[in-house]
Amino acid sequence: MSVEKIQVKESLQKAMELKKMVDRWQDSHIHCLWQMTLSQRRNPYVSLRNQDTMVRELALANKQLLMVRQAALYQLFEKEYQQYQQELQQMGKAFYVERL
Repeated sequence: MSVEKIQVKESLQKAMELKKMVDRWQDSHIHCLWQMTLSQRRNPYVSLRNQDTMVRELALANKQLLMVRQAALYQLFEKEYQQYQQELQQMGKAFYVERL
């Protein structure tokens, strides 16, 4: 299997993992909203006690979404870097890399 095929396979696996993470976040967000409306109907005092917990859960979900977006952006930059590197190689050039 060529290096390009392996890279494509790895990229697809990473994309699927990111999609699963976003799907889990959306499911948990919908579940949280559903629980909130259900508990408000049952007992308004319980709703007030759980409000702080839900705010923290949403903050964590937003943090997770931010991590997913950052990972997707990193993957995009890495893909562009590889593309630029291939274009430079075709022209007989390369990126300057400082070795320490």
